[in-house]
Amino acid sequence: MANTANSGDLLVVDNVDKHFGGLRAVGGVSFKVPQGSIFGLIGPNGAGKTTVFNLVTGVYRADTGSIRLPGIELVGKSPAQIAAEGVARTFQNIRLFASMTVLDNVLVAGELKRRANLPQEIMRTRHFWEDEKALDQKAKTLLEAMGLLDVADVPATSLPYGSQRRLEIARALMLQPKLLLLDEPAAGLNYGEAESLKQQIRSLRDTYDLTIVLVEHNMQVVMGVCERIHVLDHGVTIAEGTPDEVKRHPKVIAAYLGDEPTGEEAEA
Repeated sequence: MANTANSGDLLVVDNVDKHFGGLRAVGGVSFKVPQGSIFGLIGPNGAGKTTVFNLVTGVYRADTGSIRLPGIELVGKSPAQIAAEGVARTFQNIRLFASMTVLDNVLVAGELKRRANLPQEIMRTRHFWEDEKALDQKAKTLLEAMGLLDVADVPATSLPYGSQRRLEIARALMLQPKLLLLDEPAAGLNYGEAESLKQQIRSLRDTYDLTIVLVEHNMQVVMGVCERIHVLDHGVTIAEGTPDEVKRHPKVIAAYLGDEPTGEEAEA
């Protein structure tokens, strides 16, 4: 169950539109993500899911509408500013630094959390070394949580695919986010790995007091871990509800299976 110690919505997406030339990628999408929840954003290929992630994280700027954290408007902020507000993400296509070790891939995300200023870094003062020690310990703690501490010193791209996915999550957590966006974390995983991922997502939410938004095609993961699901198709909302409500919704069935609802189903 969701952590309900802190009530209210952490993320509010309100009537957001995004066009690329004459193509409407996202049209009038609105949803609210309760604080402490695991929230799913699903839909067929081309539904606009990753575009929504890019809007939330500032990669794209919404043409109209609002995207808010409590007291903070995100539209118009840069990706770095949004990350500093506590929003972190992984990517559909893994983006690791190939020339760096597993540990260094996580440490690079900690640069935003340094307390030492530039002169202190240049002079290698006590504050600089305290920063180094704290960041190194934090990175290793996250690697241990993701089952990667024993490969901390190997090149990141030498890891198996599933381990690279976990490394991306560890790097995102290094930002100490309050909102974590996971883009296709189960892509390429087998059944057993997907089951393990479900447990890890729940554990991350509870351990780090996170709110998690999950874009995922793997219904085994979505239906097993998400508490509420928002469904897009061709850039617009077609359904929202609990996993049980969504999987029975005629418009969702039509979007995934290509069957047009008729009669009473079409009116649902």
